[in-house]
Amino acid sequence: MLSNLIPIKNHLNLNCRFLAKQIVLRNLHSKIRVLRSNQNNPFLNLAIEEWLLKDSPVSKPTLYLWRNSPTVVIGKHQNPWKECNLEAMRQNGVNLARRESGGGAVYQDLGNTNFTFLVGRKDFSKEANNSIIVRALSHFGIKAEVSGRNDLTVDQKKISGSAYKLTNERAFHHGTMLMNVDLKALGKYLTVNKLKLQSKGVKSVRSRVSNLIEYNKEIEHEGFCKATIEEFWKHYDDHCEIETIGKEIITKIPKIQNYFNHLKDWDWRFGHTPKFNLEFEKKFDWGLISVGIISNDGKIKKVKIFSDSLYPGMITALENCLSGTEINKQKLKNAIENAKKSSLVENSNCFPLMDQFCSWLVTTI
Repeated sequence: MLSNLIPIKNHLNLNCRFLAKQIVLRNLHSKIRVLRSNQNNPFLNLAIEEWLLKDSPVSKPTLYLWRNSPTVVIGKHQNPWKECNLEAMRQNGVNLARRESGGGAVYQDLGNTNFTFLVGRKDFSKEANNSIIVRALSHFGIKAEVSGRNDLTVDQKKISGSAYKLTNERAFHHGTMLMNVDLKALGKYLTVNKLKLQSKGVKSVRSRVSNLIEYNKEIEHEGFCKATIEEFWKHYDDHCEIETIGKEIITKIPKIQNYFNHLKDWDWRFGHTPKFNLEFEKKFDWGLISVGIISNDGKIKKVKIFSDSLYPGMITALENCLSGTEINKQKLKNAIENAKKSSLVENSNCFPLMDQFCSWLVTTI
């Protein structure tokens, strides 16, 4: 009996591979691409996103939709020891993941949908991406608005947060969408800096966020994905087959396996946070900055900048330029001015922010 089933199984596998190949071939004639992950592993989903950013065709605007099992995702330059209740997460099996983009810490579970837009850098527009999401929500009678530097709100309550990453040729904009997230988990697993709460005039994260089911009981992951895909097609005036990504992709594409291993690695997620002898903190309009410095003989031996800024390249450039610099106002100013020349800095919009950082640092250190 078993021998009779084996050919059937092989035939089904061949059919699946054939259908997948047909989708790819049909999409060759489309100028856009839509992918959905059927996996909830945060490290795999983030690895797929990284692969799309670094290795997908620049010419094809891409929409990628996915969701994770319970996870806290922190920004590239955030300190997990300060952002999260790691012990509570460990006890309850909540993952810690660090993304490659900037921005703040977010809690995700299956009540949240993640969306990612990928385009060539010259075509990047977060306004266009936001408009696609806003129109998708209008399918459910929900009127969302863009708020602040990276949020979407309904009735002044946050229902979505975004972050961005730019490379030389590509750009992505990814965000969360709170459908029916366990909001109690936000207070349980996230430790939010008091300066950040004060700047927003609220007492807790929970007090300023809301689930979409509070506005429409029918909204859920599948419906939102369908509406978003429809609006994505309308925006680009094109249509394409939807590519479903499963766990088998990790064995077929070595780069995804490499990204997966990197994103899951302890050093990437937690890093080594040394004991600093100088620490400063400041809340700017564009993000929270915490600077830790190990100094010796009047020089900065090691510097670490933790931040939820949406410009991770700028933060890395500042770290690089300050390391080894004399603790002298003019030397620090010169170092930060040199950092503006770094290819890591996202664009010239960062220069005024770097000037603000410089003015604060030289009067504080």
